[in-house]
Amino acid sequence: MFRFEDTSAFYLLALIPGVVLLFLWMNRKRKHDIRAFGEVNLVGRLLRGKIPSFLKIVLFSIAVLFLILSALNPQWGLKKEKVKVEKSDIFFALDISASMNAQDISPSRLEKSKRFIEQLINERKGDQLGLILFAGGAYLQMPLTADYAAAQLFVRSASSEMAGTQGTAIGESIDLAMRSIKEKNQRALIILSDGEDHDEEAVNMAGKAAENGWNVFTIGVGSAEGSFVPVMNDGREEYKMDEEGNPVKSVLNQNLLKEIAENGKGSYYLLGNENTDMITDLNTQLDKMQKRAVEVKSFTEYRSFYQYFLGIGIIVLLIEFFLVTKLKKV
Repeated sequence: MFRFEDTSAFYLLALIPGVVLLFLWMNRKRKHDIRAFGEVNLVGRLLRGKIPSFLKIVLFSIAVLFLILSALNPQWGLKKEKVKVEKSDIFFALDISASMNAQDISPSRLEKSKRFIEQLINERKGDQLGLILFAGGAYLQMPLTADYAAAQLFVRSASSEMAGTQGTAIGESIDLAMRSIKEKNQRALIILSDGEDHDEEAVNMAGKAAENGWNVFTIGVGSAEGSFVPVMNDGREEYKMDEEGNPVKSVLNQNLLKEIAENGKGSYYLLGNENTDMITDLNTQLDKMQKRAVEVKSFTEYRSFYQYFLGIGIIVLLIEFFLVTKLKKV
């Protein structure tokens, strides 16, 4: 297994385009100074033998690249052993019904929920994470995994167009989460929804989940004032209409979501513009859960190869230096 031990040095890669831009600016300024000094062709003959600017840029950029790579300390795994790690099993259940496209919170309920889940994924690295999407029905979009890049990709791709039928099947999403994990340990389900439809079965299902070792957290997405629901019609954005032709207004159902969280031995939160305190509190509660011991194979010994990248970088710098010195004497 190949890895970089110190990934914090990756930001130094930004130096390379900076170096290129600096050389280009210096070259342009040099040409401007030559024109001010005298006739271009005559001065060019006097300066013959200087190393071409593009070659200096290439050599210096290559040298900087290899020096940065050496600072990252590239390593190759040598010894792999079985180690026990403790993980929590956490499912996200995301409402993708049409009402989640309402824009009473910016940019929309659904987009705000997706950004929150991505933020929480970054906070929960080390745990097993899964994703359920629901509207009129519930779908297992991603089973439990420790592949956090894939998890974020699945979250970003979620949209209301993926819903086969409309509705808010919270109860079905709770049941699906319970059926997706066979191990008997403490687990968590985090539901993000506007709770628009009155799914009373969800309250009973949350109680059943709590009896089976689950903690069900709910996060309300939307506002008490509500908002009209935008829909696309022939490429134009319009509002969803009821049977009488009036625009449908979607309002956050906090009472239902609070009742689900209470029966599920979890907590209710309201998603807002600033959610730092909410994430801190949610992490505190998740950390209290009993973790599951998992045996995984992991590299315990690595060999570093930074010296090879450092050597190449120094050699290229020396080549650039001696080329300039030699050509100046021509």
